[in-house]
Amino acid sequence: MILTVITMPEISSSARTRPYIVAWVFSLIFYFLEYAVRSGPAVMLPELAGVFGVSTTEVSSILGTYYYTYSLAGLVAGIALDRTGAKYALPAGVLVVALGCALFAVPGAWAGNAGRLLQGAGSAFAFTGSVYLASRGFQAKSLATAIGATQCLGMLGGALGQSVAGPLIHQGFDLRTFWVLMGVANLATCLALFFITPNDAAEQAQQPSAKASLLEPYKVVFRNPQSYLCGLIVGLLFAPTTIFAMNWGVASLQQDQQMSYAAAAWACSMVPLGWVVGCPLLGWAADRLGRRKPVLFAGAACMILLGLQELYLPSLLPMYASLFLFGVASGAAMIPYSIIKEANPDEVKGSATGAMNFLTFGVSAVLGPLFARLYGQTLGNADPAAHFQTGGLFWIVCTSVAIVAALLLRETGTGRKTALSTADARFTTGKAGVAPLHG
Repeated sequence: MILTVITMPEISSSARTRPYIVAWVFSLIFYFLEYAVRSGPAVMLPELAGVFGVSTTEVSSILGTYYYTYSLAGLVAGIALDRTGAKYALPAGVLVVALGCALFAVPGAWAGNAGRLLQGAGSAFAFTGSVYLASRGFQAKSLATAIGATQCLGMLGGALGQSVAGPLIHQGFDLRTFWVLMGVANLATCLALFFITPNDAAEQAQQPSAKASLLEPYKVVFRNPQSYLCGLIVGLLFAPTTIFAMNWGVASLQQDQQMSYAAAAWACSMVPLGWVVGCPLLGWAADRLGRRKPVLFAGAACMILLGLQELYLPSLLPMYASLFLFGVASGAAMIPYSIIKEANPDEVKGSATGAMNFLTFGVSAVLGPLFARLYGQTLGNADPAAHFQTGGLFWIVCTSVAIVAALLLRETGTGRKTALSTADARFTTGKAGVAPLHG
């Protein structure tokens, strides 16, 4: 008989982290719903135009306001989590999203704008809060896997938000009822998180960052050059999915590749589905290897190769298969979320993720209009094959720049720490004049 002896510290550690893991699971539900709220309106533009009493072009402008409050509220979310923990900050974010969803059922453009701004502001707490809980519930060797699983659920929500909600609305399901139900689902998640999430406000209040000014955590994060590199890399790797696949993809495949609407929508939905596989898979690989950068490089390199295949060897793989694999490879964009947390002090974990979202969507705010000017304005008015290549090469250049920036990143994985510890031990042994043992 083999007896397993569990020490008191191990029991204490398990009891302390288990509530955070349970709360993290419920935060995944919030992130799933948030992504559905983010992506769903793109496939119901005519119906929203009817409710708001505006044109479909004006609806697109309303939907774009999401990212204004999302990026700014990300900074607020980071400060709130670092100072008060997740017990109150995370449910508050869910409640704001619930109110934003309810406003989408109210006629008038003012309701649309107000609702979308609230959706963006509350959604900023979803990923930041999930990562905060994961960093307290999981050991460092499993953190990248947990963050990858978090993004997996989000992208699954994004995929279903388009592939399920769109046909449902087009087949006659009442739009206002849909958004009321989305609000109720978020409200239920809000209540669950409030009662389940551990209250670590007292612990957070003892952190040095809580005793300093409100901006002190961000001073720590933004003084670290590694933070800017992480934000730049994620922004460049994330943009092909958020800007192209989720916004321009369907129109591009219809106009430049002469695909039907159904085929184009199906192909583009493969990108977020690829993320569902790629985020946890590449996060697990980074944890298993104990190194972040090799997996990051491999994912970005595969993105470039698949992009080139889509442009110059389209018969090699069907478009939907190629885009699915592209989505899997682009899951590497989540690895810098682990790096930025490991490259900054523990007491600013929440602020590090908030800063990451701010930097990431700052990059998107620059690339979106630039891509629209270079590519979107000529969609349907240029040679289709050449035009498609122009758009594809834009993203290949962005991914290449991300790889160059990643060369400057400092490795933060557990494998590096082990290697450094081994090197220090050998150095100390050598100084003592004792030869190392080999066996």
